[in-house]
Amino acid sequence: MDLEGFAKRCLSRGDEDVPERLAGMILEVKGARISREYAGELAKAVVEEARATLDPKGEVFDLSEAGVTMGEFGVGSRGSGDFYAHEKIAEVIGETGAVVDSRQLDDSGAVEAGGKYIVLTVDGMHSRLSDYPFLAGFHVTRATLRDILVMRARPVAMFSDIHLADDGDVSRLFDHLAGIAAVGEVVGVPLITGSTLRIGGDMVIGNRLTGCVGAVGVSDRLSPRKNAAPGDVILMTEGAGGGTVCAAALYYGHHEVVEETINVKFLEAASALLDADVEIHAMTDVTNGGIRGDAKEISKTAGVKLVFEEEMMRGLVNRRVLEMLEALEIDYLGVSIDALLIIAPPSSAEELMKVVRGTGVDIDMIGRVEEGCGIELHTRDGIKDFEPQFRESAYTPIKKVVDEGPVRDFAEMSEKVDIAAERAIDKKRRFVERIRAQGGGASGGS
Repeated sequence: MDLEGFAKRCLSRGDEDVPERLAGMILEVKGARISREYAGELAKAVVEEARATLDPKGEVFDLSEAGVTMGEFGVGSRGSGDFYAHEKIAEVIGETGAVVDSRQLDDSGAVEAGGKYIVLTVDGMHSRLSDYPFLAGFHVTRATLRDILVMRARPVAMFSDIHLADDGDVSRLFDHLAGIAAVGEVVGVPLITGSTLRIGGDMVIGNRLTGCVGAVGVSDRLSPRKNAAPGDVILMTEGAGGGTVCAAALYYGHHEVVEETINVKFLEAASALLDADVEIHAMTDVTNGGIRGDAKEISKTAGVKLVFEEEMMRGLVNRRVLEMLEALEIDYLGVSIDALLIIAPPSSAEELMKVVRGTGVDIDMIGRVEEGCGIELHTRDGIKDFEPQFRESAYTPIKKVVDEGPVRDFAEMSEKVDIAAERAIDKKRRFVERIRAQGGGASGGS
């Protein structure tokens, strides 16, 4: 519960009973642990701080709202709106000089240092796993290590950032860390540093948990998405899902399916490929909006057409997971199934499958890369649409309601998002110039 946000909205409307309403909210959450008098004092302090920061003056505080919310545009929902937003993020960051950066739409970036490629990535924990800290830690750790491995880098260390709201029991911290460390111990990648904070400090009450895990890897060679080339074949390993499948299983009451996701098969298969003397052009994990989303990004980044055989893909999805998804009418092609996607020359295919199967992980050829652009899905009933949806497949009850709710015009929202990104780029430029003029930054100063 965001006390500051509530107070500022009320003050902006001119409401007069804000402290009393806030005190009631605070008591609702904190209960008998505090007195009514103390809740009232807290509420008054919240209002005082909210009023002081309601409209601060100065260029650094300036923010012209886009008029488009995160939810309306689908940011974080792994569909077309999210992909569009990430393209704009790359524009705001600008030219970096990195070997791989946000412009390539890979899930990790790379720089060259000391004759090696240093690969860096970070993943946020699945927001719906807040009440299950161990699962949240386990799956976010797998996700971040996946992103290092698909760049064909060897992960060497991890860091974590944990934010727990003011009323969260401390045990949640330790349970979350145990989930992170469990993966690290199994695959031999240490968690060496991190940060632990409260969400919003004193201004956010409740027990919501969020955070991220990042990793760094080292490599002599890379396999970014942009290297996919016409004539390549597409291979995929088996997948049982991660945080997304966990959330679907939890919130639809299929709790037994969660156990299917507790494995490190992806990491074992990808790790085996690090030492394989075989040519690989590109790798990715099937996560962002499912294979629909990943395929779209690869096609755009590499400037190629991808063709997939649906029947081959279906056979690689964990049986219990697939049965649950189909029973719930969740499109398995639009959610993360935690599979490894490999794009390589046809001459590499047999050796790649031999290496992966040697780890006990199933793999098969599911498609090919052609000249052109876009993506095709070949099924028994012919060629079907394979474009990503506005959001990933709705995999919880609330997501299905959101999908059926009001929808704004995408073109109209995109224009507003473009303007917001342009304003951010201009603000960045002005402050870079100002700081450099003061003698700071790489171009001058001490």
